[in-house]
Amino acid sequence: MKRLEGKVAIVTGAGKGLGRAFAVDLAKEGAKVVVVTRKDIEGLKKTHEEIEATGSEGMWLQTDITKPEDLTRLVSETTKRFGKIDILVNNAAYIPERKNFNEISSQEFDQVLGINVKGAWLATCSVFPSMKEQGKGKIINIASQTFFTGSHGFVHYVASKGGLIGVTRGLAVELGPFGICVNVVAVGYTDTEAAALIGDVKTYDVSRTPLRRVGRTSDVVGMVSFLASDAADFITGQTVLVDGGRYMH
Repeated sequence: MKRLEGKVAIVTGAGKGLGRAFAVDLAKEGAKVVVVTRKDIEGLKKTHEEIEATGSEGMWLQTDITKPEDLTRLVSETTKRFGKIDILVNNAAYIPERKNFNEISSQEFDQVLGINVKGAWLATCSVFPSMKEQGKGKIINIASQTFFTGSHGFVHYVASKGGLIGVTRGLAVELGPFGICVNVVAVGYTDTEAAALIGDVKTYDVSRTPLRRVGRTSDVVGMVSFLASDAADFITGQTVLVDGGRYMH
């Protein structure tokens, strides 16, 4: 039996890259997967096709996670189709242009935190009633190794990923009594479309990475599926780095 058989998952930011990889791996593990994104609808349809190719069921919805009304519709459509929500993967994120800290506009700083931190909080609020009712749930927030190491020209992004880790810890305390586990997977530099916005994958310096290579999506998905499973029922409030050992804590 697959370890997520009978589970229903929502993955945000699932139009491509890590979001797509998470969604497809959850489906391979037996989950029914609802995928959402705000802009890349053609990519989202492709993710949905890959989910169904695993033999599992899926559904896609255009959703802006910063809009409560969109999230209300997402929960309504998911429960109408599949009856419940067991897993939420908060993967949606805005990766801004690199700028010196004093060249970032107040509006851009707010936008990064609004999507990367507030959006994850809003999505969690939206699924909470369903998880509370069944007395169990798994929320996995996707952060970044850059919170631990810093990154030049990325103070707004680094701050947002640190904020997400803080939100995770606060939620773990409040949601624990309802049987809901909340954890973080902090991802190192990984070969995806989003990575190209940060730097050139081919020239990335791996000399400080013990495993001496850039990450692949296949390196990350297993941790998310594990935290979504019953095997992780006594793990909450934790941050797991998947970065080839670049930062150790």
